[in-house]
Amino acid sequence: MNKIIFLLHELLTWQAILDIALITAGLFFLYRTLVRLGTWKIVVGILAAFLVIALANILNLEGIKWIFQNVSNVAVIALIVIFQPELRKVFEKVVSLQKKKTVSIDDGVTDMVALSLWQLAKQKRGAIIVYPGKEPVLEQLSGGHRLSAEPSLALIMSIFDPNSPGHDGAMIIEDNKLTSFGVRLPISQTSRLTEDYGTRHHAAMGLAEQTDALVLVVSEERGVVSAFKDRAMKPLGSVAEITNVIRNHNNEKGFLDMELQSLLHRHTLIPAGVSLAIAVVFWSTLITVNRQVVEKVFPLSVEYIPPAANLILVNDKTEQLRVDLAGPKSELDSFVLSQPTATVNLSKMVKGKQTILITGDNLRLPPNLTFLGSEPAKIEVTLADIVKKTIPIVPQLVGKLPANLKLKKVQVIPDQVSVLLPATKRGDKQLSVATTPVYLNSIQGDIRIFCKIIADPTIQPEVKPWQDVEVIIEVENSN
Repeated sequence: MNKIIFLLHELLTWQAILDIALITAGLFFLYRTLVRLGTWKIVVGILAAFLVIALANILNLEGIKWIFQNVSNVAVIALIVIFQPELRKVFEKVVSLQKKKTVSIDDGVTDMVALSLWQLAKQKRGAIIVYPGKEPVLEQLSGGHRLSAEPSLALIMSIFDPNSPGHDGAMIIEDNKLTSFGVRLPISQTSRLTEDYGTRHHAAMGLAEQTDALVLVVSEERGVVSAFKDRAMKPLGSVAEITNVIRNHNNEKGFLDMELQSLLHRHTLIPAGVSLAIAVVFWSTLITVNRQVVEKVFPLSVEYIPPAANLILVNDKTEQLRVDLAGPKSELDSFVLSQPTATVNLSKMVKGKQTILITGDNLRLPPNLTFLGSEPAKIEVTLADIVKKTIPIVPQLVGKLPANLKLKKVQVIPDQVSVLLPATKRGDKQLSVATTPVYLNSIQGDIRIFCKIIADPTIQPEVKPWQDVEVIIEVENSN
């Protein structure tokens, strides 16, 4: 009951209503485009996968969640590749939402085209006439001849004369102008039409599936005029019906107005309702999961801000903590993915041994996350005064020379280095730094080797970084 009240409280905000409305519009918009292109079955499969993922989040099914988290990035790229044509079409439709330029409709041209089609049908002469809509159609068309002419009965009848070279193609009429003829249309890739229909009908359906154009077809065998629009075919039984179809198409102000008007139709209202239901379920699932308060324990590194210039940290540093946090799952997951660190500020501390209690301030937590504790709960540091001193560099010789050789001379250049070290080490007369190992068993004669310096962490070079040194080894015959 509390969960239902929580969801209702969240749903009644204007941000939630706007969010769900935009998701619904996007889903409905995507559905209409993909159905037009004949790929809606794949989309149903994808939606089923998302439903499984939503249930996995609600029921906390770790196996499914792990699979989704590890496959999702690759799956997104794969979907973009698979649906590249469909996504392109969606973006084209988004652009087509802008208001169409005003074009005066010539009723005389409309009546004349309708009469031409009717006469062609009586004579059983095949024809295709295309009226583009808001969406561009050029990419779906191929071939043909460009033309800019005033449509006339004689011109249309002559173009679709069986002896005309362009009679098998389509005629394009746009802005009351005959712009091209003999154009080839894309063949439908769906099974909306049976094999009883010829190439003209399948080509008209192909364009009606991919765009919002109106395609008028005259059947050469049946002597019937049919209109193709929005993936549907409608037979027309009179000149008046043909005229009304053309006028209705020309009077549409754009895709958005068309969608709003067609929402009252049952075949459109059902997908719109399903889109709304999916949007509400998706949003509710997302809110439930993301607002769910969880507790998480995870490791993080410790970062130290150096002490004042006259002090140095002399004890071993704690390099890692295990912290226990609580908060909304989405924010907690985002915080962990940001690879946070615990910051220990030594810049304002004084000389001596001190204990630092780890709190949420060390982690710079977001407002909605709560610090519950850490292991270890505190860090102990010891700071000491820094003194400057020159100490020797000792070569680190490892192993033995071959049996026929013995050491004659070992020299380090330079043999001393100026360092900064804690004052507590001042009395240590044996204090030194060493070179990286020099392996004697591989030496066959006099040699010069460049080595790095190895020192206690509390000993730092006066001039950083540590300089390289040269080790000179001279040997002689042991006999």
